[in-house]
Amino acid sequence: MRGIAGLFLAAGAGCAWPALADNDSTTELGGVEVKAKLIESAPYQAPSKAPLEAAQPTSVISQQYIQNNVAPGSNYDDVVKISPSVFSVGPNGPGLQENTFLSIRGFQDGQYNVTLDGIPWGDSNDFTHHTTSYFMAHDLGDIEVDRGPGSAQTIGNATFGGTISLTTKTPSAQTTVNPYLSGGSFNTLQGGLEFDTGELHKYGDTTAFIDGERITSDGYLTFTGQTRDNLMLKVVRPVGDNTRITVVAMYNDVHQNVGLGVTQALIDANGSNYMLSNDPTKQNFYDYNLDDIHTDFEYIGIQTKFGDGWTLDNKVYTYAYYHVGRNGFDPNGFSPNGTVLPGGGCTIPLDSKGNPAEPSNFCNNDVPGELLTNNYRSFGDLTKLTRSFSFADIRAGLWVDNQTNLRELTEVDYTLGGTTNISPVQAPNGPIDRLQHNQLLTLQPYVEIDWKVTPELTITPGVKYNYFRRRTDAPVNQGTQTPVDVAKTYDQLLPSIAAHYSIRPNWTAYAQVAEGFLAPNLNLFYIPNPSGGDSSLSPQRTWNYQVGTAWQSNGLTLSGDLYWINFNNLILKDPASSGANTRFINSGGADYKGVEAEATYYAGLGFSVFGNGSFNSAKLTASNVTGAPGQNVPETPDATLAGGVIYNRHDIYASFIDKWVGRRQDSGAEFSPYSDLMLSAGYTLRNLMGASSVSLKVNVDNLLDVNKLSALAGTTVGNNPATSSPDNLYWTVAGRSVIATLSASF
Repeated sequence: MRGIAGLFLAAGAGCAWPALADNDSTTELGGVEVKAKLIESAPYQAPSKAPLEAAQPTSVISQQYIQNNVAPGSNYDDVVKISPSVFSVGPNGPGLQENTFLSIRGFQDGQYNVTLDGIPWGDSNDFTHHTTSYFMAHDLGDIEVDRGPGSAQTIGNATFGGTISLTTKTPSAQTTVNPYLSGGSFNTLQGGLEFDTGELHKYGDTTAFIDGERITSDGYLTFTGQTRDNLMLKVVRPVGDNTRITVVAMYNDVHQNVGLGVTQALIDANGSNYMLSNDPTKQNFYDYNLDDIHTDFEYIGIQTKFGDGWTLDNKVYTYAYYHVGRNGFDPNGFSPNGTVLPGGGCTIPLDSKGNPAEPSNFCNNDVPGELLTNNYRSFGDLTKLTRSFSFADIRAGLWVDNQTNLRELTEVDYTLGGTTNISPVQAPNGPIDRLQHNQLLTLQPYVEIDWKVTPELTITPGVKYNYFRRRTDAPVNQGTQTPVDVAKTYDQLLPSIAAHYSIRPNWTAYAQVAEGFLAPNLNLFYIPNPSGGDSSLSPQRTWNYQVGTAWQSNGLTLSGDLYWINFNNLILKDPASSGANTRFINSGGADYKGVEAEATYYAGLGFSVFGNGSFNSAKLTASNVTGAPGQNVPETPDATLAGGVIYNRHDIYASFIDKWVGRRQDSGAEFSPYSDLMLSAGYTLRNLMGASSVSLKVNVDNLLDVNKLSALAGTTVGNNPATSSPDNLYWTVAGRSVIATLSASF
């Protein structure tokens, strides 16, 4: 582990504790006394709570929790890990590497949605998300974690596993300038400047903010540094009394050195933070394992109210991801050095599993590697139309998204500066492992009704039509290295029904049944005949059954739920495949079930006690090559727990919270429980040296410096000579991180 660089300045307008979150409309109540009353209450102090109006298991994480409890360079994965049933692996420190595992009830990234202001985004090939490539914690408002498929109006390609809903924060009504700088562990340094215009009365009370920031860090893992620049703009313009126009634009640039995991033997020999090296003769040399990623995200939204109860909400958007990267052919693995250059007059013998044979058969001892390109852009539109009646609200809408994607992977010789190398997978046919032009078109129209049966009881039936068309035009298809041009269409009507009952004004209950659907990932097309009838190409389906309740008062927030998910066509990795030959197959069915609860109690004098937990089970129900009935679905913790104490009073904020993750397994590897103890403390000075506020905070992650194995990263490409099979590659829990932050508001 690297040393602490020290204390630096820090984190924008959001760090002026205990300033109210944007969603707390306290100004119209007026007065410091009212604000103090709201702050000293369980709903405000709760790190995570279920809203009373929820009709499925939901946790809302407030903006004030984000501002106070995570480091400014963090991403949404560092925030949502506090929720029940959520398991997150950030192996390089807060925000310092793309998240490698983020699961909800055992559903992995790619099996649930992530949205920004209601817009679904992500990779079309497997529906996963790049946590370091878009939005930073400093620009976020509340985050909502929905642990279910939602109702008919819940749109996205992976609704059946849940939704993480991010919101951009609201521009301040006051003109402010907020410089910030932070720093600490792993030689981390971050700085930025946010400007809020306040209400521009000459321009119809328009409000806006622009926030620019840069972070640099060496990271917890060896030679895995990151430099990241982020620029965020949001403009909100009222038009008359019934219309609001919102414009959001974001630009993000990341340069990072990233490993692919490490074997247990290397951890034992070099420590839990070993990943890349500074030896240019090795495949894990840091300059052979890096990413340059450029992204943008823009939308224009209009919300308007018509007469007779009609409202319209429309967003037109685009986002893009441009990634050029490289990695060693088998970093931290067993594949020997050696390349075969085109025209070199020699070939690479392969063993029975398609791996390169002995190094003496290569033409040289050069370092082999891979150069990758992954570029995509999405264009889309999201329209919601609502008509309110005395007895019901009727909602209808349409989401359409079209993403085009170029994916390329080429074998190179790093010793010769990146000269193309004959592919060891494809030898002796050429250097290209993958060259694909992909397209994904999604259409989701829906309609649902909130039927107000009584003032207390609302029934919400709905149906969504999911149309999904995937095409790949690949001169070189991954896995087979043969040409393919195929398009497949999947569609499904997805019904849902929920009941919501107000037992008392502050106590509600709900029940929900909904069908989930996930069309096949692109990796299931990596077979000789993807247009055929391979059962792995069948969509994954779920039926979700959930009941729950929520209570809120000034002194207590309390919620709990039970769930059962019947899963069909579960796609898992074939245990008989590994490394470059990894493939995925239909594992049949699985049952997911569990219980979840969370509570916050305000004890008085600024003190609150918080806790949540879950017991989770996910087991296969059919005998298959991936496992027998009753075997656990990989990477599903059997339980999660979180709890701690919060103090928030007189411009002082402090929290002491622990997140515990239970046992899980993957591909024969067993992972023991581990704990992540987090400490945060902050103090705000008012009216100091021309600033309306100056705030200092310190965030400590993994206070006890736990260094256990956290998850399976994959396997080595080459076989371990001692076992004649690949070794597992692992991630470990990132070591203790201390980040200090100082900000001013003028």
